[in-house]
Amino acid sequence: MAKRRPDDIAARVVAFGVFLAMAAGLAWIHRDDIFPQRSVAAAADDPVARCLAPRVEDIEALRADDVIDAARAALFTTRAEALCQAQYGPGPGPPGN
Repeated sequence: MAKRRPDDIAARVVAFGVFLAMAAGLAWIHRDDIFPQRSVAAAADDPVARCLAPRVEDIEALRADDVIDAARAALFTTRAEALCQAQYGPGPGPPGN
């Protein structure tokens, strides 16, 4: 096996450092996509969230009482979201829109 030169090792260390810096930069830019967090204040100001909250609670209650199954609960939740968005618009959406 050929002996490695110090330049080879240094180049690999630098390349790995650049890789880590780029990965950290991408993670920082997309931090809201990776770790979505909606503040309570933002949800309180969102009319779609206020419309949807009682409907989802009702759907969860029906699911807890075994009146509907999981697939039907998902369908009802999707329909409730569509209803609230039709009444109040699509909501605030992502920043920059």
